[in-house]
Amino acid sequence: MTEHQPIETWLTDMDGVLVHEEHAIPGATEFIEALKAAGRPFLVLTNNSIYTARDLRARLLASGIDVPEASIWTSAMATAQFLADQRPQGTAYVVGEAGLTTALHDVGYILTSRKPDYVVLGETRTYSFEQITQAIRLIEKGARFIATNPDVSGPSTEGTLPATGSVAALISAATGRQPYYVGKPNPLMMRSALNRLEAHSETTVMIGDRMDTDVVSGLEAGLRTVLVLTGSTRPADVELFPYRPTAVMDSIADLVQIVESGGPIA
Repeated sequence: MTEHQPIETWLTDMDGVLVHEEHAIPGATEFIEALKAAGRPFLVLTNNSIYTARDLRARLLASGIDVPEASIWTSAMATAQFLADQRPQGTAYVVGEAGLTTALHDVGYILTSRKPDYVVLGETRTYSFEQITQAIRLIEKGARFIATNPDVSGPSTEGTLPATGSVAALISAATGRQPYYVGKPNPLMMRSALNRLEAHSETTVMIGDRMDTDVVSGLEAGLRTVLVLTGSTRPADVELFPYRPTAVMDSIADLVQIVESGGPIA
């Protein structure tokens, strides 16, 4: 991989890069419009498995960012694709929301609590004791344990919310079984995004706001990476990690001209 190859394809995280609490980050709209004007293939990636791509398109549009539905790739969609590749036309017991159930239905999976091939855990705002208990018992009976992403918490206007990783830890403590996480920082999510675009890692850039998910998964998938400082990672935090992004920029606005010119990233 060389940093001087032309950039043909772009992957970008959503929260902290394009939007913050459903408000567009300055430059995000211009960045997406530059990609479309230049005809650059791109995907917006998110570990959030609650929403379908159609839902997320509507939420982004309400923020003033017009991203086509086909240009959104979620951990739920990546998980569904992974399961379809592993065990086509399989069965799953799902703890999650419409984003996950829809993605699994779309790849031909049957959702059931009767001897499922997999227990699939995703994000939800309504985790129930009954569902978690059912998941534990099915895993004990031999169902394979999959989780969409390892994030242990998420933000809200009221404060921190428990996320998929926290509930997965509860289930693991009860069963002694660890899940396989498909979403970031697993580079599998990057690879599935590249496959969806029929893109090559050496001419693709991943943009993110977190060193421990976006940057490391992009790096491990062989992509160039850009860290923007509008989200979770502060400038001083970068030096704490044993790996570095290709570039650190203040915000997505700094990438508009690079999209228009085709690179390279300085």
